[in-house]
Amino acid sequence: MTRPQAFAIWLTGLPASGKSTIAAALRPQLEQLKLSVEVLESDAVRRILTPTATYSLAERDLFYRALALMGARLVAHGVTVIFDATASKRAYRDFARSLIPRFIEVAVECPLGLAMQRDYKGTYQRGQRGESSTVPGLQDPYEAPLHPEARIDTTQLSATAAVRTLLEVVNKQFKEEVPR
Repeated sequence: MTRPQAFAIWLTGLPASGKSTIAAALRPQLEQLKLSVEVLESDAVRRILTPTATYSLAERDLFYRALALMGARLVAHGVTVIFDATASKRAYRDFARSLIPRFIEVAVECPLGLAMQRDYKGTYQRGQRGESSTVPGLQDPYEAPLHPEARIDTTQLSATAAVRTLLEVVNKQFKEEVPR
């Protein structure tokens, strides 16, 4: 059997919507399919690219272009990529899709109030205290995907159920290549 071709999955949603939890549960399941997998988690990558992040519009534009390019290069070299990144503008995710033909966009859906309750990083608290003026969903608009390949409502699905759903989407998108 030949190795399945690499692809990218972009988990997008409000901060604290459940993206990282899903990414952490999804990675080992994809690895069991004999895929090489890399998670590009925005906070981890941002610490390298913009160690003194301002979250300005220009900085975000540059950051998400760089993140998409990193993902595209990894996919081109046979590594399946899970983007764990809010990417609050559709244009950021559309740019990644333009670079990566084998691309799945996943809307990780969660009401703002619940995301604020789940926020262990304190992102929303900093926004409410005025320490940050660009929190997606709070001061900055979050542009939800219009036509994602999957929608995961984290008020209804556990991480395990979300992964099952995503594996079904992967099999549907790439059924000729991904073993069951």
